[in-house]
Amino acid sequence: MATDALISIAVGVGLAAACGFRVFVPLFMVSAAALGGQVPLAPGFEWIGTGPALIAFATATILEVLAYKVPWLDHTLDALATPAAIVAGMLASASVVTDLPPLVRWGVILIGGGLAAGAIQGTTVLLRLKSGLATGGIANPLVAAGELAGAVVTSLLALTLPLVGLVVVTAACVFVLYRVVRFLGGRRDPQRKGSER
Repeated sequence: MATDALISIAVGVGLAAACGFRVFVPLFMVSAAALGGQVPLAPGFEWIGTGPALIAFATATILEVLAYKVPWLDHTLDALATPAAIVAGMLASASVVTDLPPLVRWGVILIGGGLAAGAIQGTTVLLRLKSGLATGGIANPLVAAGELAGAVVTSLLALTLPLVGLVVVTAACVFVLYRVVRFLGGRRDPQRKGSER
């Protein structure tokens, strides 16, 4: 029972992290897996494993992937995708996290799912911004291709090797947190040094 709960948490957090790369890819993949009977869905989320939901997620995935190929449109999409990725991450988590008490379940969904999606999405936004500034947006389609690959690989790991996926996602989130703290600390140090003079 505890193993089943851990696996469902791992699947949920992994799918949420994948939403940080691309909002709809993980939802499409979990919909396809659920429709094929390979992933059990939480009560109230059975609609994700239906034909109409699969078609809707597939259409949204194609549109999202194509939109990120357009230079400068990707920055506009990032403004919309950041909150959407967090919501999608929580939705993906909620659809597969089962066998937990309600308080624990929603804690995992809100904190684990939302944090994983937000951390990955924030990193991709910064990467695209740096790429845009350094190359005038020319390299952004390459960044978009990398993000798409990240979404697919992370989703596949979550669905097929969830515990491995959880380790990878946790390591990625810790790395992102470390870089953010280091960046913010580096920005404060020059001010401190300047005040000491």
